[in-house]
Amino acid sequence: FKVVEVVEKPYVSRPYPPFMTSTLQQEAGRKLRFNAQRTMRTAQRLYEIGYITYMRTDSLTLSGEAIRAARSQVSQLYGQEYLPDAPRVYRSNSKSAQEAHEAIRPAGESFRTPQSLKGELEADQHRLYELIWKRTLASQMKDATGLRTTVNISADAGEHGPAMFSASGKVVTFPGFFRAYVEGSDDPRAEMADQEKVLPKLSTDQMLEATRVESTTRKTQPSPRYTEASLVKELEARGIGRPSTYATIIQTIQDRGYVWRKGQALVPTFTAFAVTRLLERQLPDLVDYDFTARMENELDTIASGEREPEPWLRDFYFGTDEPGRRRIMNEGLHGLINEAGEEVAARDASRIIIGTDPNGDEVAVRIGRYGPYVQIADTDRRASVPDQMPPDELTVSEALKLIEDASAGGRLLGDDPNTGLPINLKSGRYGPYVQLGENGGAGQEKPRMASLWPGMDPDALTLEEGLKLLSYPREIGLHPDSGEPIIAAVGRYGPYVTCAGENRSVKDHETLENLTVDGAVEILKQPKGRGRRTAASVIADLGKHPSSGEAIQVKTGRYGPYVTDGTVNATVPKGTDPESVTLDRAVELLAAREEKLRSQGKDPRAKKKRKK
Repeated sequence: FKVVEVVEKPYVSRPYPPFMTSTLQQEAGRKLRFNAQRTMRTAQRLYEIGYITYMRTDSLTLSGEAIRAARSQVSQLYGQEYLPDAPRVYRSNSKSAQEAHEAIRPAGESFRTPQSLKGELEADQHRLYELIWKRTLASQMKDATGLRTTVNISADAGEHGPAMFSASGKVVTFPGFFRAYVEGSDDPRAEMADQEKVLPKLSTDQMLEATRVESTTRKTQPSPRYTEASLVKELEARGIGRPSTYATIIQTIQDRGYVWRKGQALVPTFTAFAVTRLLERQLPDLVDYDFTARMENELDTIASGEREPEPWLRDFYFGTDEPGRRRIMNEGLHGLINEAGEEVAARDASRIIIGTDPNGDEVAVRIGRYGPYVQIADTDRRASVPDQMPPDELTVSEALKLIEDASAGGRLLGDDPNTGLPINLKSGRYGPYVQLGENGGAGQEKPRMASLWPGMDPDALTLEEGLKLLSYPREIGLHPDSGEPIIAAVGRYGPYVTCAGENRSVKDHETLENLTVDGAVEILKQPKGRGRRTAASVIADLGKHPSSGEAIQVKTGRYGPYVTDGTVNATVPKGTDPESVTLDRAVELLAAREEKLRSQGKDPRAKKKRKK
């Protein structure tokens, strides 16, 4: 192995501009794992209590006061060598940027350090303030400089000729703004900008000894799904919406069932595909990517006084005969919607074709009353699509497998030793389940079914496990005081015990499986909740609120499942499995509910006055 070339090139990294709304949402999502609503709620509170400037802005400008404060603090904390000779000035590239507010930065003539605020701010507030403070200081610091090195190494591969190997390195010679701040990345595989990769000192014609040679296979990875941060970035790039609308847009598409969260990723649903296709076909002007941007431009002309608002609004809604204008302005929104409504065929609109089977018959996903299902042509060969199946994973072969499993009665695990009836593993809308016996006709008793417990592998499920699932509800024993039977069961919202009409939730399925009479009695002794709610209404304990520290639970109430922190209650959106609600999702729902109440002039956290 011989070094044939060593190339060294200097590089310069310039600091990022201070935050505006969209970049704050993106970076808080990447670095703090905050969703857009959580970021804006925390920033709103920081603004209200006077720690940062206004948080809804698309301006990158810093006031003279802010620049002086930042430069002074850079000099104090990092030294004069990190301070550029002249202040850095940033301008937005967007023509529609509104410069009424400056960029988001710490408030005041001098910035308070995050360390000095540890006892004053809640956890979320402190973390977000620190992010804003670091970004603001970094924006007024010197460039980072370094050296990139590329080394090419040649090796004799015998009859195959020479083989060429390459290694690259990176060394930071002056950290500059890296001392204060390094921007995060949406892609966890991507290298951070401040990572160094040091190569040993090598020279041309130097001979090297190979201690190990290994081959690796690399596959091209598909583009990652949108996260909230990357979606905000895309909305901003396309000119869709204003800074104040991004959090609302993202929350709305989740509440309406157009996407669901898989970790940080936003996964579209089949409903989203059907609705989008329908709108593209019937109202293309309204879902064109440039529609919002064009409308923003026209509204800006109204704001600047170049156009009168009433005539424009009348033309937009009722249409105009003026030549050379877009279809929506010619026909008007009112006419387009009426026309589209008359042309829509509901059955066709709810169909998404994914391919054909070996016989050439169409295989499609349809959006039904009870969720999506796959169907071959217009036959009765159909099967429910599991709720948590991403659309890109539903291939034709997977669809045919779902239909085959549904029509064949699923995978036979064996026969019940007591009844002799078959026990089959099947797949339904809410995932895999076991069923005792076959489906009967009208008027016949429905067969017993039981969903798989968390951690059970459908492919490895045994007859013994199937029998255990079907054994619930089961009697544990008799209550020592009342003599009434104590029943262990698994319901829609998880495991629980019941005795003489008293129900209590059980921590998990493993606890339920090993529950004794004494253990069940202790659980039943737990106090009921306030009013008509009982401890049995608890579906899940999600943990503590990251800001307030209050315990957050998912409960079922008179009007359905909801999340609560003991003060604010927020309904779980329709179509969302309460058991799948995460702590982050619960925090979002509670924040949205609290924000709505405050917009109505109600303070849900105000102390209630005692009635005389």
